[in-house]
Amino acid sequence: MHLIVALLRQGYRVGSIDLDARQGTLSRYIENRQRCSAEDGLALPVPTHHRVPRSTLDSASAARDDETERLAAAMASLSAYDFIVIDTPGSDNSLSRLGHARADTLITPLNDSFLDLDLLARLDGPGRRILGPSLYSEMAWEQKKQRALADGGSIDWIVMRNRLSSLDARNKRNIGRLLEQLSHRIGFRLAPGFSERVIFRELFPRGLTLLDIRESKAGMPLSMSHVAARQEVRALLNAIGLTGSFDTGASEVRESLPLTQVQTGSP
Repeated sequence: MHLIVALLRQGYRVGSIDLDARQGTLSRYIENRQRCSAEDGLALPVPTHHRVPRSTLDSASAARDDETERLAAAMASLSAYDFIVIDTPGSDNSLSRLGHARADTLITPLNDSFLDLDLLARLDGPGRRILGPSLYSEMAWEQKKQRALADGGSIDWIVMRNRLSSLDARNKRNIGRLLEQLSHRIGFRLAPGFSERVIFRELFPRGLTLLDIRESKAGMPLSMSHVAARQEVRALLNAIGLTGSFDTGASEVRESLPLTQVQTGSP
């Protein structure tokens, strides 16, 4: 959601697609934003949004064809937009694979724990050595190959360490070391993520992001913690290849890319 708002505030036309319709967090976030804008009189930029739920057809092949068709229709309706941000489910299903295969940039948020590291790799018992890639890593790698075969394109895969602790714990250092090793082994790059902050959860009911709280009617003072969190958002955008000013709405884009973002975790 912060990525969507950052792009909107830089003047881009942004479409969004929720493939994780069962959880539907991105869709609810946008609904909350629309309600807040109407009720509080805030001029909040909002993306053009589509939900694409999983097919209910019994046949696996028919369901896959149905999902392919509906996602293609949503993408076609957004073809004139500058960016399309897709939220995919964390589980491995045909709709998730379709979303991954559409990506120019794949962003995988990863909570900073050995439990979540299992999403990317199988580890030995002490958690010191990588035994091999996980099913998700193999799926992402397969979609990268399929993309290259289909149109010669490539997927820039970014893993973002999320909910980072402020403490310099041993586990935190070990996870960082393993992720560095894994990045070279299975072909992703690491991006700075977000610390564990209450503000991210507090913004959700109103559909706001840290890039909105300078709005005159937002009713939320900008604390030092908020400033630090905004810097984390900027660091992520810089890692992706985008930068700009989000206080006034004016922007300068360092690198303009035709980009389909795919986010595999929470907004």
